[in-house]
Amino acid sequence: MSARSVFVDENGALRAVWRIALFCVATILSYIVIDGIAGPILVWLYRIAGAGGVTTEYLVEALALVAGTAIMVRYVDKRPWSDVWLDSAAASVPRLATGFALGMLAIGLPIVALIAAGWLRLASGAPGSWLPAAARVTLLLLPAALLEELLSRGYMFAVLGRAWGWKWSLALTSIVFGLLHLANNGASVQSTLLVMLAGVFLGAVVLVTRSLYAAWMAHFAWNWTMAALFHTAVSGFPMEAPGYSYVASGPNWATGGIWGPEGGIPAAVGMLGGLAYLFARWRRQSGANRQET
Repeated sequence: MSARSVFVDENGALRAVWRIALFCVATILSYIVIDGIAGPILVWLYRIAGAGGVTTEYLVEALALVAGTAIMVRYVDKRPWSDVWLDSAAASVPRLATGFALGMLAIGLPIVALIAAGWLRLASGAPGSWLPAAARVTLLLLPAALLEELLSRGYMFAVLGRAWGWKWSLALTSIVFGLLHLANNGASVQSTLLVMLAGVFLGAVVLVTRSLYAAWMAHFAWNWTMAALFHTAVSGFPMEAPGYSYVASGPNWATGGIWGPEGGIPAAVGMLGGLAYLFARWRRQSGANRQET
């Protein structure tokens, strides 16, 4: 093996491990620049908008990941944006709507089932108005979902998929996605396994819809449904709950306990239902492609 082959493959392209390393460096440098320049401006804008208590860190980190992705795709790989599912077609309204609907239904229907079973009960919440609280929650969750999708199912997911195969890339990124949530309040073996399943679900959204935006919408809708509609905890973190909240009154294996409904078995059933839909859609797409050829 020559020294050159350590860095490039037989096609002369930089090997996956070095591309990922460069992506990390580009993202870190981008973060330093964006945080220094845009960070204070974003804090000021949030304060002007009446959301001074909402952190801007998720947005800064998401912007850094966008910049790191742009540097790699445009200047290192010299490939189209479709390689990372961020092209204009990937942002079409039908794909965004599909992602949002999948995320909302995958967790919303299990929550409704828990309420019907009496395992989630309605409780009074803190004083306040629903709309401003929902706006603040949206400002928090929207960039947070983008951050996690760019990190877990963005450039690195694409690089590993083309180097090792999509099954291995999906498995590895989903495992890491689950482990990244171990420090959250109330994390358990069950919650970690369910976050890994969520990684598979969201990765399938990317691969079937060919849109990272769709996975972003699915991720956001999942969290927003819990936080803004039902006022439950999200991944172990309580959210603003003006007027009402839904609290666990059944077994933790079903309700998720302090982790929130996404940590219960019904949430797994919701994601498996979403995966079944995505698999059926993939089968239809594959069949249509075979007929065209």
